[in-house]
Amino acid sequence: MPIAVDIDVMLARRKMSVGELADRVGITPANLAVLKNGRAKAVRFATLAALCDVLECQPGDLLRWEAEDTAGG
Repeated sequence: MPIAVDIDVMLARRKMSVGELADRVGITPANLAVLKNGRAKAVRFATLAALCDVLECQPGDLLRWEAEDTAGG
């Protein structure tokens, strides 16, 4: 997936646990883990906005694009 999720980086900077973030954002820890581990197919803008509000960051601090290796060898 060319979109990398850096929620764990922001959690470390804020010294916050996954459980605390999930509680403050209003989503389950399991759903936050899916997002954090890059397994989510989509994220609602409302959820992204809540994450940014709680973590006091911009969407680009949480999500970044990485080019996929297409060289093939």
